[in-house]
Amino acid sequence: MIHVLDNPVWNALSSGNKNLSNGNDKAKYFPKEVSPFVGMEENTPENFEILRGIVPAESVSAVISPAEIVIPHSWKIVDYLKVQQMICETPAEQVSDDEPLIPLGDQHIPAMLALTKLTVPGPFASRTVDFGHYVGVFNGEQLIAMAGQRLHPYEFAEISAVCTHPDFIGKGLAKQLLSHHIHRIRASGEIPFLHVKSDNARAIKVYEAMGFKTRREMFFYIIKER
Repeated sequence: MIHVLDNPVWNALSSGNKNLSNGNDKAKYFPKEVSPFVGMEENTPENFEILRGIVPAESVSAVISPAEIVIPHSWKIVDYLKVQQMICETPAEQVSDDEPLIPLGDQHIPAMLALTKLTVPGPFASRTVDFGHYVGVFNGEQLIAMAGQRLHPYEFAEISAVCTHPDFIGKGLAKQLLSHHIHRIRASGEIPFLHVKSDNARAIKVYEAMGFKTRREMFFYIIKER
């Protein structure tokens, strides 16, 4: 049986992220200022062609697959990543809020873009904040750590953009942010999950300490029309 998280973007755009969805009954995509992720009912050559006809010209798209796939020749592969999909069904004990967590909104977008450009936690654009639930830690006026939510396929909610300024690593900020989101998501009756590059051993260790377990390896294809 196919699991909801085997096709997380399509299922998110068909359910919890439907308010941000563009497309049709075969291929959907987020506004590019929100996210480059696209989803198809199935990753078939026919649906790749449908996708090519609806995404904005010159845009870069990100496809998630539970198996390696052949990308049609009409698309150019810009990047390719092996990623661990991790799920938290038994969370670790909640971490105390040593630092105040500040809800992040439009006024914080320049600081959020600067922090994600420095730390590169994954794609983050001018309206990624529209996914919601972003919180951050400040040192004076400087945003030094943050995390939010991204894909929301049915009863699953993805924690995303977990990042800490290099000058403040090792202070437990990532664990505090993760703990906040894990318990927020579970309090709403949903299940936290996330994606992390397979070679990011340091991050995987942190996520495991917070109660995440690898569900399966996934494959991210960053593509652009030829």
